[in-house]
Amino acid sequence: MVEHMKWWGWGQEGVAFHHEDKPNLAPFALRMAGIDFNAPPVRVPELSELTVPPSQAPDTLRKAFAEAVGDEHVHDDDLDRVVHAYGKSMRDLVRIRRGDFGRLPDLVVYPGTEAETEAALRVALEADAVLIPFGGGSNIVGALEAPREETRPVVSLDTGRMRLLLSLDETSQTARIQAGALGPDLEDQLNARGWTIGHFPDSFKHSTLGGWIATRSSGMQSDRFGDIADITRAVRVVTPHGVVATAEVPVQSAGPSVREMVLGSEGRLGIVTEATVQVHRQAEERVIQAYFFPDYASGLKAMHDIAASDASPSITRVSDAMETQFTLATSKQGSTLGQLLNKGVQLYASKRKGFDLSQMCLSFIGYEGSALHVRRTKALVGEIVKKHGGFGVGSGPGTLYDQKKFDTPYIRDFILDRGAYGDVSETSSSWATLKTVHDNVVAAANKAFAEVGIKGFVFCHLSHSYHSGACQYFTFAFQPPTDRDGLEAYDIVKGAIQQAFIDNGGTLSHHHAVGREHKRWVEDDLSPAGAKIVGSLFAGVDPGRNLNPGAVVD
Repeated sequence: MVEHMKWWGWGQEGVAFHHEDKPNLAPFALRMAGIDFNAPPVRVPELSELTVPPSQAPDTLRKAFAEAVGDEHVHDDDLDRVVHAYGKSMRDLVRIRRGDFGRLPDLVVYPGTEAETEAALRVALEADAVLIPFGGGSNIVGALEAPREETRPVVSLDTGRMRLLLSLDETSQTARIQAGALGPDLEDQLNARGWTIGHFPDSFKHSTLGGWIATRSSGMQSDRFGDIADITRAVRVVTPHGVVATAEVPVQSAGPSVREMVLGSEGRLGIVTEATVQVHRQAEERVIQAYFFPDYASGLKAMHDIAASDASPSITRVSDAMETQFTLATSKQGSTLGQLLNKGVQLYASKRKGFDLSQMCLSFIGYEGSALHVRRTKALVGEIVKKHGGFGVGSGPGTLYDQKKFDTPYIRDFILDRGAYGDVSETSSSWATLKTVHDNVVAAANKAFAEVGIKGFVFCHLSHSYHSGACQYFTFAFQPPTDRDGLEAYDIVKGAIQQAFIDNGGTLSHHHAVGREHKRWVEDDLSPAGAKIVGSLFAGVDPGRNLNPGAVVD
């Protein structure tokens, strides 16, 4: 049995965000964006109350898929089809709660092996059907929906039955894992043998290895373990031309990298069925320390110097002043984090360190490895933090951050229940442009709020540091206007943020991918010639446009 997230929101039924034990959060949201946390929630309709368009699949097609994967693994019920219609972007959730289902899949098929995946693809191609691969359904850039005008049968191929650790090569430190394995699936299997993949995106609990590969995912500990492109050593992909199987080697010089072509392909080239990935022995010691910097510029400079030093932390993260205020506002009463701005800390920061408390920025830095490595890295980082005017406040807040790191998406559902919109956008840029990107993106978002005539907030943190630059992750929220559709306002704000990325030397995305929501910036990001090469690749592999048409490029 494959378990899916709520059809109308993030995560599992019965799990939700609550603010009653966070006394400072409701006043923050009301002050900054006019969002009333104490307003009665908007009722989410039952699926049975909405009109779900019927499946358009002919019986002959259903029977053909049943022969390929087994009758019990071909579904056409309303719930399964709705769950597979969209991902979990703000746009997706708004539309699906309205009963705007777009072009629903006509069938959902669940192959259990690579051979069944091949058979299912053959059926789709022979019937000239559209086939869209589906992992955990956590995508937030519109990568899972069929074109609304599509008249051919639409099939969602769910990889959730393929979730096993197939083999572990302890000498080479690699593991072969089926692509449908969710984050907890593969970590549980690896941990039982003393290993880890070290890849922990925000969506970890509800995303799959195949999905990570298809979208070029990054994890919270990518500073140590690398992004999924660094972690993935080989792939097996079912394509219209057969199974692509790249060599399980660290480096290969044999023309353009086929492995690289698969990374970020978002289902346009085929269905990833398994991958060989780098794994690491579980760390002897793991700790996350919290620090404060006088302002965001100081924090950025510290992160730059850490990346350029001999230190090798697993996490380097610093929030701007607005996100710091939000983070502190989300702390529970009496918690370690909630006490960070008690009178003693405020007095030390303002009187002894000369901080402007309104500009102070919170940072989390993680250390992982042997006890000796952790001790040495903490010492190196401590010197750099001090050099840039920062100070440490221990591991208590870091422990809390580590425990709650996968819960943030539930906040978005909570505010949507109150009629407000919130979402995220992320980019990467060089160290030289990070502060400019930050300031201009914030300015662009605030200008968009003013243009729409709404109150909102935008904040940011740096994460995923590299030799030449880093990722910046922006969060925005607002109460939509009453004189226009909320999604129209959302498009203006989100579009302004994305355009500011491009205008200031950033990329359209660092790890959320392209999907359909970001593809209008692909030519700006890759150059027109580069976008044409990508389009030609997709057309060459899939001339009939049967595989997830419309994602990445037209």
